[in-house]
Amino acid sequence: MFSTLRSRASARGRRSDPWVMGVTSVFMVVFVTASLASPRAVGTVVDAAFVWSARWFGAYWQLLMLATFVVMTILAFSRYGRVRMGGTSSPEFGRFTWIAMIVTTLLAAGGVFWAAAEPIAHYASPPPQYADLSGGPEGAAYALAQSFVHWGFIGWAIGGALATLVMMRGVEKGMPLRPRTLLWPLMGERVRTHWIGAVADISCVIAVIAGTVGPIGFLGLQISYICSQLFGLPNTYPVQALIILGLTAVAAASVLSGLHKGIQLLSRANVWVALALIAAIVGMASLPFVLDLFVQASVVHAQEFLPMALYGGDEQWLGYWTLFFFGWFLGFGPMMAVFFARISRGRTVRDIYVGATVVPSVVTMGWFTALGGTGIWLEQRSPGTITGPYNEDGLPAAALAILEALPLTGALGVLMVLVALIFLASTLDSMSYAISVSSMHAGEPSGLVRAFWCVGMGLAAVALLLVGDGGIQALQSFIVVTAVPVGLVMLPTLWTTHPLLREMAVEQGIVAPSRPSGEDGDGAVRERAEEPVA
Repeated sequence: MFSTLRSRASARGRRSDPWVMGVTSVFMVVFVTASLASPRAVGTVVDAAFVWSARWFGAYWQLLMLATFVVMTILAFSRYGRVRMGGTSSPEFGRFTWIAMIVTTLLAAGGVFWAAAEPIAHYASPPPQYADLSGGPEGAAYALAQSFVHWGFIGWAIGGALATLVMMRGVEKGMPLRPRTLLWPLMGERVRTHWIGAVADISCVIAVIAGTVGPIGFLGLQISYICSQLFGLPNTYPVQALIILGLTAVAAASVLSGLHKGIQLLSRANVWVALALIAAIVGMASLPFVLDLFVQASVVHAQEFLPMALYGGDEQWLGYWTLFFFGWFLGFGPMMAVFFARISRGRTVRDIYVGATVVPSVVTMGWFTALGGTGIWLEQRSPGTITGPYNEDGLPAAALAILEALPLTGALGVLMVLVALIFLASTLDSMSYAISVSSMHAGEPSGLVRAFWCVGMGLAAVALLLVGDGGIQALQSFIVVTAVPVGLVMLPTLWTTHPLLREMAVEQGIVAPSRPSGEDGDGAVRERAEEPVA
């Protein structure tokens, strides 16, 4: 009875934002319609916009991503790391469930596709600055280390870092759980109704639609390819579209079950299924080789971290790899912050940094080593085993080539498809929640609103696969273009997060407030520096 009354009260308190909801939904409908009506023209426009975005904003994205990671690391291990966020003393979710929701609902969905594809791509064709390291143990370590730079600490820090902290403090002060709150430290309360706030929300929603549509398309291509090779299904656009629509239906069912059921259930299931897949692959390959490669790649990662992250040479290579990934993750940033802020209440700054940046990074690097490292091991034992299908059929072929070279290919293929399905459903679920929240003036979004965005993103992925004849290039281009305005929304967090944490540290008794302590010989008032409270 009481839960029914609360539900009715919540429904009465819901107020959607017509501008954000209207503009973003119209954009999605227009884009899908145009892509279906004239895919070639849309592809040409998207590709031209991609080239312009990467050329003018690429270096900025690299610096912004790196600076975000560095500033957050310093704050997390300073005295401000003990500040408790969210206005509550106890976390809403247990630690395992919390980390599982983070790891399996965001960047990891893309990682399912790229974990097999990227390491073998860099091994077969090394990054330009390491072109002389083709093949061999050293080439394998550098190939995997480049993947670590793209998918490790820099990528995860964009969500589990400064933006999340600013968002949580803003919500505690009465601001909405929306991207515009990232500008609150600069603009104050007026960002709630100012047109700049609306532009920020609209830009971030469009960017995360693109960032979510990308993994849907990538995994749709991968699942379609695996099913065609293992089960005889045709690897055609209609089959890819049906697979994506099926994934969308599963995600919509999760959405309608609610935040405390759907995402939690999918996340926990995904952890165990993914662990089973990793154990099976590594167990049938070479565990010593994979462990040794992880250590070697980690050393190279530490040594070459800055050169790899800030490389600015070959524009074509950068656009296809580093700038694509950084633009993608940056576009995801505000909505990752919305989702992380919603599930991280009651945790300290240091806890959020470790649980939302460090742990997911280590898990992701382990996943890339298990799958991509196994591919490299197979390639070294029998050259052409993995690079042959990769060169012939592209990135989607890498994962299946690895599975086909191992015993029990059929069982591993089923596990791989299951992991991809659950990861994608989790991503659609969490991002439809973040988008729906960003479209509300007040209250929690209804299940139907979340389902609308979930289905809309699935349809957008189906349409985007048609652009450029179903190629991955169209997906990459669209993702990067939408990150341009989001990079401007994320920038202020570099200098606004520290004052907010200092204010909270004083409120929580972690740092003593500054106060006048006397006057010097010239009569000037001396301020006592902030000191930690014992």
